Amino acid sequence: MSWTRRLLAVLVALCAAFAAALTAAPVAAAHEERPVTFPDGSGSVPTYRDGPPDLLVCKDDRADFERRISGFPADLREKNLDLFAQCQKDGFRHLQEAVDAVDEPGMNIAILPGLYEEEPSQPKPTGACANLKAKDSQLGYQILSFAQQKQCPHNQNLVAILGKKDLQIEGTGASRLDVVIDAKYGKLNAIRADESDGIYFRNFTAQRTTFNSLYVLAGDGFVIDNVLTRWNDEYGFLTFASDHGLYKNCESYGNGDSGIYPGSASNINDGRGYDVPRYSIEITGCRSHHNMVGYSGTAGDSVWVHDNEFDHNMGGASMDSAFPGHPGLPQNHAKFERNDIHDNNADYYKYIADGTCAKDPVDRGYEDGVVCPQISMPPGTGIITAGGNWNLYENNWVYGHDRAAFFLSAVPAFIRGESAWSKQADTSHHNRYAGNKLGIDKQGKSRPNATDVWWDGQGEGNCWQGSAGASTPRALPECGSERGDLSGGSDRLAGEPTKLAALLVCADYDARAARLPAGCDWYGATGIERIEVQVALGIAVVLALVGGVLWWRRLRTHRWATAACAAGLVGLVLDVAGATKGLQSGYLPAVALVFIGAWWVGAGVVLRRERPWFGWVTVALGVLTLLDAFDKAVVMLPWIPLGPAWIRGLLGVVWVIWAVVVAAKRAGEAPAEEPAEEEQPPPAVNEAEVPA
Repeated sequence: MSWTRRLLAVLVALCAAFAAALTAAPVAAAHEERPVTFPDGSGSVPTYRDGPPDLLVCKDDRADFERRISGFPADLREKNLDLFAQCQKDGFRHLQEAVDAVDEPGMNIAILPGLYEEEPSQPKPTGACANLKAKDSQLGYQILSFAQQKQCPHNQNLVAILGKKDLQIEGTGASRLDVVIDAKYGKLNAIRADESDGIYFRNFTAQRTTFNSLYVLAGDGFVIDNVLTRWNDEYGFLTFASDHGLYKNCESYGNGDSGIYPGSASNINDGRGYDVPRYSIEITGCRSHHNMVGYSGTAGDSVWVHDNEFDHNMGGASMDSAFPGHPGLPQNHAKFERNDIHDNNADYYKYIADGTCAKDPVDRGYEDGVVCPQISMPPGTGIITAGGNWNLYENNWVYGHDRAAFFLSAVPAFIRGESAWSKQADTSHHNRYAGNKLGIDKQGKSRPNATDVWWDGQGEGNCWQGSAGASTPRALPECGSERGDLSGGSDRLAGEPTKLAALLVCADYDARAARLPAGCDWYGATGIERIEVQVALGIAVVLALVGGVLWWRRLRTHRWATAACAAGLVGLVLDVAGATKGLQSGYLPAVALVFIGAWWVGAGVVLRRERPWFGWVTVALGVLTLLDAFDKAVVMLPWIPLGPAWIRGLLGVVWVIWAVVVAAKRAGEAPAEEPAEEEQPPPAVNEAEVPA
């Protein structure tokens, strides 16, 4: 096999490997629920009722009860003693019994201090409930209809609140830890409120489930007030397809997905710009920490998140359009302001790698700090937006992150199950990041992020504050003083190819199969293990090999071409170095592109003398590379649907193949070359004419 054919074979193999990386990532599974529609919006946020309770729940052990209330203030202790005496006469011993006794709207249930394990609800289903016909989710549980939930309320729920209206459930302790509802990892949900408008939860703890502690589904009007959730496989608080909601003064930790999840919040502002009449859910005064992510919401639409703290998770907050089956996609109109988002650098993927998360939930050690992350996400990040539109991130403190303060990427519609071509680029538009305090804590101390912005480059109308520090790309559209104003805007149909490759490789995560994608630094890959470095190194090797042969065969006698080729070699080395440095690469990628562009321009000018078409294509490739450097480091080029990296990448493939052909031909085969002048024999000499 000739060296030319061998080189082409190597190139084909590299392209095939790259294509395989792009197509390997599957659609991940997340929360799955029966088909639901949004409430009609006629409800309202319920208000707290401080009157006497209608129903009481307590335990029998008076000595244990008195021990629990011994440290209460005197008036609260006396109140609880009176309620306990009343509860012993006509109260209930389990919360579910009290819920079942609710027979009209507007009732209050008071739960006295104690541990509620709801023993009658714990046994596994039997009889007809053990044989329900329903679709299985990818996570292993059945997706039951509302009728099936009513038929078998404890197949999945420790406490099932089904179709109750304006119900208030409140713990009577001095703190939310005085009343604990414990599923002991025996149920999907500790408390489920399903189609129960006007529900109000206050002052208790719910914990230890195989899915979610407190679940509100299809409710128009709910409040979660001073409630703690912890130690769940998936979520602490999950509200889904609901409207007129309020979370306040809540806390959640130790959850494998997020502490707070307002998924598929009512999509009331779809089609609007930044000015909206109201938000469907408000979240304020809460702290979510030591989870996979503090806050998340697939289709988390029209949620107002303010004055909260998200810290010591893998990621502070995220919203996305990445999972099918969620009404309200693509995600839109979240508003984050005045939140303290910091130090979200936890590494919980290690518990997947070492087999801890393969154990039964009761044996994993959640109470000792173990978290089993359920989905793929970039740890060390403040706020992640994976496919969202018209979101506002203003006046937050975001600091102390090992990756990025803000992470924005698009999600094509086929990921969420929509195949129409017109929708494939419908996410990551008009997201505004302005007025945030980046790299500084609330006391003014310097706490820098590794980079302030990571953006794949796709979308229209996105902008960032001018004070943003290190970013990738270095050139960012800047927000104006008014919402909607920006300078240096762009409208790209696709993000940067290398970043897209990395995102797709990183998405190949499966918690249940304990599969951590090789090549992704989210899971600990470093150096040459990272896909970005592999791509940069592969491209550099190919270009150095082809460029070297081309120089030797066509350019080594030209001084300026030799200098240009040397610049190209420097650029390739810098490009690999920039990929190795990752988020800390700064302007290095752009500098590398300048050197590579200079190589192609210089080489092309010389080559056009012998190979005009090939020479001019080489010059064009160089100019595109220089434009790519300008696009990344100075100002994003407007009015183009694809960044220069895409065009130069496609043209680069053509150039490599063409360069191999040009270098392979012998010099005499070049059509533009002048044939070498033949030596003429000396003229014959007539001896007679030679003078004596």
